[in-house]
Amino acid sequence: MELNEVRNELSVRGKNGIGFLLSAAVIWSIITIIFIQPSIDTYQKNIYMLFSTGLMFPLSVGISTVIKADWKLENNPLGNLGLFLNLAQIIYFPILFWGMIYSPQDAILFFAMITGAHFFPYGWFYHAKAYYIMAPVISVAIMVVGLLLKGESLWIVPFSMVIFLLFLITWLHLDCKRKGKAVGLSTDKHSSGDEEFSGDLKATSKY
Repeated sequence: MELNEVRNELSVRGKNGIGFLLSAAVIWSIITIIFIQPSIDTYQKNIYMLFSTGLMFPLSVGISTVIKADWKLENNPLGNLGLFLNLAQIIYFPILFWGMIYSPQDAILFFAMITGAHFFPYGWFYHAKAYYIMAPVISVAIMVVGLLLKGESLWIVPFSMVIFLLFLITWLHLDCKRKGKAVGLSTDKHSSGDEEFSGDLKATSKY
């Protein structure tokens, strides 16, 4: 298969990673609820925020199963790359930890900007322009929101992330549907990467 065919296969079988994004939307909703609470100080809110990320993987797997997205992407030469791209986000966590210790009111901003920025390489992985565009948009928009808030009403930051994620999910869903229709394949049925599916995806290599 050509490279674009491989990436389009990842896009359709994995549904552009929407399962993981829906999980992220749930987690950022939880974080929003945490930061709305007036009785909890900022330091404790940051701790709860960090703990909430532990839900990411099991929730992603569960949602991917429900929406019938292939999160393992076995039998695809680029399948394992998605895992490395996701783990790459952890490399930036020292910035988050620094913020939690020395600038607690900014920790939520650091986390949101890191999350937004780490979407960028998925534009290449899934052959989806939405990731390329939304990654810098999210990072810059969150920075602007943070500057305007000046440490007050920090719940607006995670709430903004939820809105951005839902917009990105909708965009990626439409992209996945378009690619699925191009090959005459319903995106409600993912393939195990057999030769017939790979051959059909040649028609989408121009997208």
